[in-house]
Amino acid sequence: MWGYLARRMAPKSNTSLTRFDAIIVLGSPADTDGNPSPTELTRVTEAVHEYERGAAPRLILTGGAVGNRFVEARVMAHTAEAQGIPESAIYVEPEARDTIQNACYAERIMKTHGWRSAEVVSDGWHLERAGLIFSHLPLQWSAHAAPPLEPESGFDKESAALGETLKTVRDLLWGRPIERCEP
Repeated sequence: MWGYLARRMAPKSNTSLTRFDAIIVLGSPADTDGNPSPTELTRVTEAVHEYERGAAPRLILTGGAVGNRFVEARVMAHTAEAQGIPESAIYVEPEARDTIQNACYAERIMKTHGWRSAEVVSDGWHLERAGLIFSHLPLQWSAHAAPPLEPESGFDKESAALGETLKTVRDLLWGRPIERCEP
């Protein structure tokens, strides 16, 4: 119950900005053939829409090879390029193994370039926990949910929400999650 409530009460933003320095797309495993999974595809497609809308001039795609041998960020980068995003507007972070590292490593890229604001794109059920993590970073940020997947995609929202609740409990028990960002 505690983890569920923490997720539900997590911040969704710390700014009223509508234009950002970057759009951060949180990773998810590719399929076993290295193609974007339905989750990756919806996240990247939403980020492309936000880029085209002018929300930010660049994408930071974050995620290592977690679920299989394919680097999530690289699969997402190819997907974004196929949807018309120029390579010069794409920054790939290929090492993150979890959401905390997605946030930490993306923030390091931003700091290197002097960027201070980001729109964070993921699924709504994932952004609740991500909000807890991003709230500890020195960024102005706002969460932006990709459209939910259709039931026929094979995605089990209830299992994902349960997994996120358990990860929230783990993160909160571990201590302030962002402290794991320190080198």
